[in-house]
Amino acid sequence: MASSRQTDLFQADEQSDPLGEDLPTPEYRADPDDVRAELYKILAEARAAQQLPWEPKTVLLYRTIFPQMTNWLPDDEGAQWRFEFEAEIKRLEAA
Repeated sequence: MASSRQTDLFQADEQSDPLGEDLPTPEYRADPDDVRAELYKILAEARAAQQLPWEPKTVLLYRTIFPQMTNWLPDDEGAQWRFEFEAEIKRLEAA
């Protein structure tokens, strides 16, 4: 038999929202300047290289996250970053 002080794990926690209102889910918004700085760092490393400067796993990671990071920027700016990154990757893969 459970103690009367022990709460039911499957019962809603009534104390977490004392007013009974739905609390909004916090929304993350990236700082565009931080995004630009990270994109610039990756792109500068690629531009300075004569051949792919990263391990294959890192290339795959950057090919995945670089375009996703540009989604935090205005559409035209993000498209330009993606274009420049892909041009560098193609240049390095051809080397």
